[in-house]
Formats: sequence, structure tokens, C-alpha cells
Amino acid sequence: MDVVGGKWKVLILWALSVRPSRFGELRRELPGVTEKVLTDHLRELEADGIVHRDVHDEVPPKVVYSLTPLGVSLNAALAPLGAWGSRHVLGRCVSGVTAARAGCPAPACR
Repeated sequence: MDVVGGKWKVLILWALSVRPSRFGELRRELPGVTEKVLTDHLRELEADGIVHRDVHDEVPPKVVYSLTPLGVSLNAALAPLGAWGSRHVLGRCVSGVTAARAGCPAPACR
């Protein structure tokens, strides 16, 4: 559970599942996260083999973060938990329709 412990790690995984991102892009994707927390979590995820840090040799330095195959499989394992949270905690299904609304087309609401 330490691999995904904390408020931000799952959100970082979700953001990186959409596309590889630079540090600044991740900060904009995750409003409220501090630079220190994002840096710490990215380092921990990299040490756990979940995130790959690709340093490009150019000026200014360019670093791109992406999911490793292990990170992709972890994200797939967390997807049902995210769908459950969307329905039961946030009161919305994955399609954004209120879960109580009949006829929601999303598989998570059936």
C-alpha cells in the first residue's frame, strides 16, 4: 500500500496514464500539490519502478515522466477502485452523470 499511499500518488498515476508529462505539466494537472510533495512522490514512484524518469540531454534540461509497464498494470488494478469511488463517494458514475439517474449508459452504473 505504500506504493500508492498518500493523497497524490494515485492522481499522479492517473495523469501519467493519459500521457507522459514534464514536471510543470503535472503540477498544472494537479492543482493544490506542492512542488516538494510532487517531487517526493515522483522520486518514490520511480524508486518503486512505477514511474520512468527520462532526462533529455538538452539546454534547458528536459525531464519527462511516464509509466513503466509495472505502473500501467498498477493503474489497471486501481481502475475498479476509481470507478467505485466515482459512484459511491462522489455520487457520479464514470460518464459524469449522477449515479442515481436511471438509464446511465456507463458500465459502472449498471
